[in-house]
Amino acid sequence: MAQEYKIKGLSALDLKNGEKREVEVEGIENGKVLLARVGSTTHAMSSNCTHYGAPLKLGVLTPEGRLTCAWHGACFNVATGDVEDAPALDPLAKFEVYERSGAVYIKGEEATIKASRRNPNVKCTAQGPEKVVVVGGGSGAMGAVQGLREQGFKGEITMISKEPNLPIDRTKLSKALIADKSKVEWRSQEWFDSASIATVSDEVKSVDFKSKSVTTQSGKSYPYTKLILATGGTPKALPLPGFKDLSNVFLLRTIPDVQAILGAVGEKKGKNVVIIGSSFIGMEVANALSSDNTVNVVGMESTPLEKVMGSEVGRIFQRLVSKSGVKFHMSASVDSAKPAEDDPSRVGSVSLKDGTSIPADLVVLGVGVTPATEYLQETSGIQLEKDGSVRTNESFEVEGQAGVYAIGDIATYPYHGPGGNGTLTRIEHWNVAQNAGRCVAASIAKPQVAPKAFIPVFWSAMGSQLRYCGNTPNGWDELVLQGQPDEAKFAAFYGKGDTVVAVASMQMDPVMSKSAELMRRKKMPSLSELRSGKNVLEVGLPSEVKI
Repeated sequence: MAQEYKIKGLSALDLKNGEKREVEVEGIENGKVLLARVGSTTHAMSSNCTHYGAPLKLGVLTPEGRLTCAWHGACFNVATGDVEDAPALDPLAKFEVYERSGAVYIKGEEATIKASRRNPNVKCTAQGPEKVVVVGGGSGAMGAVQGLREQGFKGEITMISKEPNLPIDRTKLSKALIADKSKVEWRSQEWFDSASIATVSDEVKSVDFKSKSVTTQSGKSYPYTKLILATGGTPKALPLPGFKDLSNVFLLRTIPDVQAILGAVGEKKGKNVVIIGSSFIGMEVANALSSDNTVNVVGMESTPLEKVMGSEVGRIFQRLVSKSGVKFHMSASVDSAKPAEDDPSRVGSVSLKDGTSIPADLVVLGVGVTPATEYLQETSGIQLEKDGSVRTNESFEVEGQAGVYAIGDIATYPYHGPGGNGTLTRIEHWNVAQNAGRCVAASIAKPQVAPKAFIPVFWSAMGSQLRYCGNTPNGWDELVLQGQPDEAKFAAFYGKGDTVVAVASMQMDPVMSKSAELMRRKKMPSLSELRSGKNVLEVGLPSEVKI
């Protein structure tokens, strides 16, 4: 039952418009709430982001009342506490706040204040003729099924996934190599049951758009009125001698993949690990395995992530990961994997084309993914793109198939962020998939309401936390770097012409989150302004969203 609690050290609600302040709650150990004023109203809410617990006092508050977390871009509505953008799933708790006799009080339950979140309202008994089938069980699928219930959809929902677990926080697999599904599953089976979301462990083999049904490997058929395709990506193998034949050569996508990698490393560690690919996955895995192992990274570019981030920023990442003992072989081409002398069935080394031989007790491949759309290749009524992806409109509805949607790694959609101009783009980001799922859920539940636009956001762990927003579908041609790059404390602004199309930062929060909000409003400073020293944190946020 809600009780009254006094706010420590506050005699009046004296916040200025746009101000936010973390305050302590008397009578609750470590109890804190966040106060935020929007217009003439002061709101009281949970003090920490419900994603990974970032202090929301560090976030960005917009004039219309959006609060964006500084770490990973989760957005909340301060009036309701509801989630507006991924990757948070739980909304913030809201509390009544008021002044009395020279003091400020809130009203709430102690457990809710301590939890710094509330459970989303998804309980439902499915009814009516509507049947939504979701193919896939990743970030996009999770955003879609939860979003449907949050938006008031009452029809049947069936989620079909071939993975041996419920939807997980897949980002933790490469960044921390967590193999315990209980530590990475977003929701319990009881949660799905209470929301009347049927979870099916099976693999979809075909889709019949005429009869509106999907068929699984087990032979079962599932009819739908709306279909959401969210099957994600398939890690690429390396079509070179030895990599397909030898054991201890691993891809990384699922919990069993992590379990296999950790099994090969063993409890004693001390293994020779070779990472093929200086991609985000490759760099994260190298960083995660560097403790008590000898790790070598082989990359084709001159610096890690050079194509995406540029060589100047790539060198920062390389220095950071090198501090943990990781060795790099850049501008290198792989020739083959060779068997171990004591066991010809297991990998023993990786040979490069320049003649270098790198000892390997195990190899992890981080050379990209392809859209997981094999089940659509022979399907009439849909034409896959050259890369195997599915083309959609801005609402992620598949071209020529009303009521069918594609989201996440398999979707190619018109990008309208800065520099996008509607360019067809496929983005392999966790946040993009989940936000697309939320967008589709809104389109199905409330078709009369236009979906909210979002700016792509992602993050990585490479010795320090990287934040990134925007996208470069048409490339970038200039980089402006602010901060102290030698100390891995920087903000990198990527420009196409004079337009900033993407921003990356380390140790300079909330530069990324502020930039994402400026991009939504088409008010991001120009590259020339940033080159002259303009600080995005000092730029005001207009109310109007323009993308």
